[in-house]
Amino acid sequence: MLLQADRPVNACCSLQDAVYYGYMEKIAWLVLEFVVVFILLPLLLYYRVLPNSPIPFLLALALVAWFILGHDAAFDRSHLINATAALRHLLPVLLRSSALCIVLGLGVWLFAPQLLFSFVRRAPVFWGVVMVLYPLLSVYPQELIFRAYFFHRYEALFGAGWTMVTASALAFGFVHIVLGNWISVALSTIGGFLFALTYLQSSSLLLASIEHAFFGNFIFTIGLGQFFYHGTRFRVG
Repeated sequence: MLLQADRPVNACCSLQDAVYYGYMEKIAWLVLEFVVVFILLPLLLYYRVLPNSPIPFLLALALVAWFILGHDAAFDRSHLINATAALRHLLPVLLRSSALCIVLGLGVWLFAPQLLFSFVRRAPVFWGVVMVLYPLLSVYPQELIFRAYFFHRYEALFGAGWTMVTASALAFGFVHIVLGNWISVALSTIGGFLFALTYLQSSSLLLASIEHAFFGNFIFTIGLGQFFYHGTRFRVG
């Protein structure tokens, strides 16, 4: 009788153990994936173990992220656009972005005036091409990976609040080591925090991409784009 009475308890414990170990296995695989994609891959590109051509890797990772999110029933696909939320939050985001861009522009004018509008003056046609292609080929893929995919995929690791925003920003800043200068890493970390916060508050990848494109195009326009060109390694300071 005692053995029979123990069976449900043992079965319950076994089920709990299976759930626990299954969860821990999932966490382990997520940690491994995070380390490989957001730490190891940038280091391999930085040290030229892999060809330092970030755009092909970016587009490939974006396609993988798109595929995974598209086949994950738990992901809300409306977050990829969410135009209603984007319109609702657009004005405060643009006002914040404009204020920060003014500060950034003043910094260039005061400390590196030779850079100010140098790209526009040197290659106005190419500058125009960058203004159009950068948001399409670089910004949206980055936001897809570091906001939509990152927030959904790694919620079990970082939660859904400020810890997630911070993790997303730090990962975004770190991958910019492939550009070989601290300016791109610093500005990308700050920008990553803002873009992640925007995505957290709006659940709109469209709005985060608009904000990212706004900052990115401004950076290229005021002459700081050279620090975000993968073909050149600068040692500044």
